[in-house]
Amino acid sequence: MNEPEPTWRTSSYSSAGGDNCVEVADNLLDRVLVRDTKDHGAGALAVAPSAWAAFTSFAAERA
Repeated sequence: MNEPEPTWRTSSYSSAGGDNCVEVADNLLDRVLVRDTKDHGAGALAVAPSAWAAFTSFAAERA
């Protein structure tokens, strides 16, 4: 079975001014990818979906 290509979207946790933007690809089964919007060549951070869910929950509580 072929894995799908990451579908990138700008994270809702990025700043409105566009100076601190990250993109997230959360369409993969076993990992969530996070990358800098302005520097795709720098690679991406891969985290477990459960870790991403915990992080976004933590961030939402402090927003």
